[in-house]
Amino acid sequence: MKVLNLYAGIGGNRKLWNNVEVTAVEINPEIAKVYQELFPNDKVIIGDAHEYLLKHFSEFDFIWSSPPCPTHSKLRLSHPESICFPDMKLYQEIILLQTFFKGNWIIENVDPYYIPLIDPSLKCDRHLFWCNKFRIIKDLIINIPKSRTDVSRDTKEGLSEFKGINILNFKIKNKRLLLRNAVHPKIGSILFNLFRD
Repeated sequence: MKVLNLYAGIGGNRKLWNNVEVTAVEINPEIAKVYQELFPNDKVIIGDAHEYLLKHFSEFDFIWSSPPCPTHSKLRLSHPESICFPDMKLYQEIILLQTFFKGNWIIENVDPYYIPLIDPSLKCDRHLFWCNKFRIIKDLIINIPKSRTDVSRDTKEGLSEFKGINILNFKIKNKRLLLRNAVHPKIGSILFNLFRD
C-alpha cells in the first residue's frame, strides 16, 4: 500500500502502521530530520504538503493529511489580539480528495472555534476527522486515548510517555509542542486499519 503522509511532523499517526510504503511531506527541515530518524524506511520530502498533494495525490492508495491547526483552534477565542483568517487549506484538501481521489483518505484537525464548514466523519476528543468512508465501530471511541485527562501529560516527558514517542534526546526546539501536535499513535493505527480490512 502506497501511503502519503502530509504535514508529517514527528509521525505520531504513522508510528503503528505496518507493511506500507510511506512518503512523508514536512516543511520544516529539522522536524523532517527527526521523522526520518524515527522512520528510516520512509521517503521524506521537505516541502509544502499542500502543493505536493495537488501534484501527486493520484500516485497513492491512501492519504493522511493533518494540516496546521492554529488558525482553527479554540485558543483563538482567548487571544483576540491574534485574530486572523482561518487557513482554508483544510477545506481545499477535503474538497479535492472528495472529488478527485480514487483511494482512501483521512484528514485530521482540531475541533474548531466555529461550526465546521464541512461536517466531519468523526469527532474524537479534541480532534475532527474527515474521510471518504467510515465504518464506525462502537469500541472505536472507547479505545482511543484522551489527550487531556491528566495534567502531568502536558510536559514533554509526560507527552512522550503518553504517546510512546521519544524525541527527548533530539536537538530540536519546541519538543513539547511537537509532541502535543502529534496524533496519538493508537488513533492513527485504529483509523488507518479501518481502511485495510
